[in-house]
Amino acid sequence: MKVILAAIVAGSCLAMPTHAQESRLKGEGSFTAGLNTGNTETSDLGIGVKMSHENQIWRNSIEVLADYGTKNGSETKNRAFFAGQSDRTLNDRLFAFGRLSHEIDEFSGFDSRSFVGGGLGWQIFQGGPAMWSVEGGPGIKFDRIAASTSGSPPVTVPAESEEFFSARAASKFGYTFNDAVKFGNDTNLVYADASTQIGNKTTLTALLTKSLSARVSFEVRHDTSPQAGFESTDTATRMSLVYAFGG
Repeated sequence: MKVILAAIVAGSCLAMPTHAQESRLKGEGSFTAGLNTGNTETSDLGIGVKMSHENQIWRNSIEVLADYGTKNGSETKNRAFFAGQSDRTLNDRLFAFGRLSHEIDEFSGFDSRSFVGGGLGWQIFQGGPAMWSVEGGPGIKFDRIAASTSGSPPVTVPAESEEFFSARAASKFGYTFNDAVKFGNDTNLVYADASTQIGNKTTLTALLTKSLSARVSFEVRHDTSPQAGFESTDTATRMSLVYAFGG
């Protein structure tokens, strides 16, 4: 695992633009309030940061999210997510990518879930009001299953780690209605023999000022084989204030 991480970091460093290339940095930070169903029937607060650095050949991006919620003084949600990706342009529409993601969710039955892999992507729509890209390829999924206690007398099953050959597919769609309103829909699938995780997030963003926007989103996350005692589907409805920077 350490070797794979080192390779990705090294690749990202090599992908950084030279001074001779035109490049740009852009991103957004968000503050979110949401309602959840599924494994956590609660409200939560969250923060997020997305950034990307692009030049004529490379696009390097990172995403960091954190959600936390309580109910009647007890913690009901504690999730953190990180993803980093490097895209290498091959022609006007085709690109290659390498991706690393890591998630910690104390209320999912897993201490952590990680994915590392790469593949190819295709720009279906670009340069107009509609933007749509799809990507996919092989990888490795790392699941660390949380310790559990059950039975009478209680029997504790220690935490364990599992590795699976997997495949990832993703779709990113966006439509700009006008200068102030944008629609987005992102779908992400990670397949493995043991289980498959599917996520879909729909967003509607309205510009309030030059840099500040309001966003409403609805997210569905489904696991085909959750841990015993856990729901297979979670949903989250969120309202966000979003600050954009760069350009």
